[in-house]
Amino acid sequence: MIRPAVKSAALLLLVFIVWLAAPAPAGAEGTDKHVKNSSPGYWKSFKKPDDATLRKMLTPVQYKVTQKEGTEPPFDNEYDANKREGIYVDIVSGEPLFSSLDKFDSHTGWPSFTKPLEPGNIVEREERHFLIEKRVEVRSKHADSHLGHVFPDGPPPTGLRYCMNSAALRFIPKEDLQKEGYGEYLKLFRK
Repeated sequence: MIRPAVKSAALLLLVFIVWLAAPAPAGAEGTDKHVKNSSPGYWKSFKKPDDATLRKMLTPVQYKVTQKEGTEPPFDNEYDANKREGIYVDIVSGEPLFSSLDKFDSHTGWPSFTKPLEPGNIVEREERHFLIEKRVEVRSKHADSHLGHVFPDGPPPTGLRYCMNSAALRFIPKEDLQKEGYGEYLKLFRK
């Protein structure tokens, strides 16, 4: 017989998982809202806007993910299947985070990377949640956006899987790096 406390804990966990995977409100799909600035390195002096401003500049899904540590649905996000060459930056600040050169298909439904493009723009912190074993959260340094989590089950050479939310990222294709202010990363894609 299952104890009432175990039943309650299991029910709570199920409710939590359903909430995490819940679809976005109508009209909140995609990640078309983002900060654009063409001055190189503008993110280095980035000042995080107040909550009201963030709510205006982000879609509901982007806000939930980056500001409330939410998780977007797997396989139903913008960058999981993206195969284009370029870099991924923070949706709020524009700070460079990951490169398509380090992206791999983890079969989890979220974009995954073996390492950060700029380790100094990543903050990792251990978190513990009720009924969930210890995880390492990944946040952006300048915007303090929740990006996702890092797990020790990735491929070589690092053995790490940076499992990110597309809603926390903006993709800059290699052909747009210069005009978007990220020209210093073009050298990564020259063969």
